Amino acid sequence: MKNKKPELKLSESIIILIGILALMAVGIIGLHISPEVPILFGIMVLIFWAKWRGFSWDHINESFIVGIKSGILPLFIFLLIGSLIGLWIATGIIPTLMVYGFKLINVQWFLPSVFIICGTMGAVIGSAFTVCSTLGIAFMGIGLTLGVDPAMTAGAILSGAVFGDKASPLSVSTNVAASVVHANLIDHIKNLMWSTIPASIVAFILYAFLGQHTGHANFANVDQTISVLQHHFLISPISLIPVFLLFICAWVKIPTIPTLFINLLVSGIMGLLRMPGLNLVQINNVIQNGFVSHTGDKHVDMLLTRGGIAGMMGTVALIFVALSIGGLLINLGIIKAIMVPLTSHLHSTASLIISVIITCFGVNFFIGEQFLSLILPGESFSKAFKDNNLAPIALSRALEDGGTALTYLIPWGVAGSFVTATLGVPTIAYLPFVFLSLFSPVFSIISAVTGFKIKYIHNPKETKTITE
Repeated sequence: MKNKKPELKLSESIIILIGILALMAVGIIGLHISPEVPILFGIMVLIFWAKWRGFSWDHINESFIVGIKSGILPLFIFLLIGSLIGLWIATGIIPTLMVYGFKLINVQWFLPSVFIICGTMGAVIGSAFTVCSTLGIAFMGIGLTLGVDPAMTAGAILSGAVFGDKASPLSVSTNVAASVVHANLIDHIKNLMWSTIPASIVAFILYAFLGQHTGHANFANVDQTISVLQHHFLISPISLIPVFLLFICAWVKIPTIPTLFINLLVSGIMGLLRMPGLNLVQINNVIQNGFVSHTGDKHVDMLLTRGGIAGMMGTVALIFVALSIGGLLINLGIIKAIMVPLTSHLHSTASLIISVIITCFGVNFFIGEQFLSLILPGESFSKAFKDNNLAPIALSRALEDGGTALTYLIPWGVAGSFVTATLGVPTIAYLPFVFLSLFSPVFSIISAVTGFKIKYIHNPKETKTITE
């Protein structure tokens, strides 16, 4: 009996969640401090409450493992991406993307162009993180030089990246959303487009409007930046080989981690062969500590001084504590105590879909891990959707619109903290401009309320006739 897990009541679990939320809100929003310390205090409160409620220390300690193990792969991927960012700058790959971008993109159509290009690349390679850490950095540099608000540029980059995450059969999140509800992947993607394409159209229109009414290009700055980049970096079409290598690896379905290792290897070898001043020790330093730009142009140096394993450690620490508090909420049964009564009282199509979207956002907010925001609601609502004649792809679309789309808007979450560290823009700043993420759940809710393009297991009219 000593090891029996205490049963939690709904009211108690809600009070705990609200208390943790209030604690984090005071620190992050009220005092404007970084999220790590408020989350640590939240963990402390949960630990002492759990012990007071009768949980064993072993069970509490196990909760940390439950939370952190779901983030091991993303954390390792972030370290590889940090290494790749530093190496791509040092070997001239990102500077080359910037120079060619300056020559191809019209300032008035900069934001919609960024959205379309990042969306296209994302759909091909199926990784929002890779889009943000490659093309994203180049577009941030172009946008800063053109005088575009960095938050707007980051929003356009991320909207495109999220579109790619939702539209690509190579996307891990899309595969997770389909598999957790046992839906056909292609059917899921097709159905997902009924909310994603309208959201994309609205996003494109808004970016086009902002592009016409925000900032004016200082072409003297543009020419100066191009000159600085050409003088200090190796600008050449050959430098783009690693970029095309990302596409090739995606097409042959090589997973993310080996893809990044292959790219690191190729980028390093190209640097050694094409840059006489570069040696293995310098490459090691770039991978470990990131690239430090010394061009003499403060704007270029600010943008291109980044990357490396060390540069990602702050993000890793934030994700580590966020996953820890998520593990406590899951393993102590707080999430389950709220989810079970919730699903049993939902019977209409609209209430089910809206609840899934809200729950996905809630899991993102409290746990900060994208895949858990798909898996937990997917498993919790699966039976309720089946009992109400709703097809699996109806659930998987709601999961993506509430989980994948909104995960990048949480400052302390895995995705949000990564984007902030990579693009150098606070999550709260770029949040209002990630139009695709903001409008995807809106169109999903409209579909639920109107019944437009909602997929059923059996035709509702036929089912009604048989029942009568």
